[in-house]
Amino acid sequence: MAKKNDYFGLSWIVSLILAIIPFTSWILGVITRFSEGKIVAGILRIFLGWLTWIVDLILMIVNKSIWRLLNC
Repeated sequence: MAKKNDYFGLSWIVSLILAIIPFTSWILGVITRFSEGKIVAGILRIFLGWLTWIVDLILMIVNKSIWRLLNC
């Protein structure tokens, strides 16, 4: 299975730049999870915005992927 590019299939560097901005990272993370059909994960991202922003930023640098807390 091919690796998903985060933030709507954008390149890693563009996704990293978007992940640096807290509000953009929060909104795009929520929209990305809802578009993947992960309703509960999207709702969690709404309420845990700052935590997910910090973890997303770290994981985007290290793994080139956003945090997928619930991947089922």
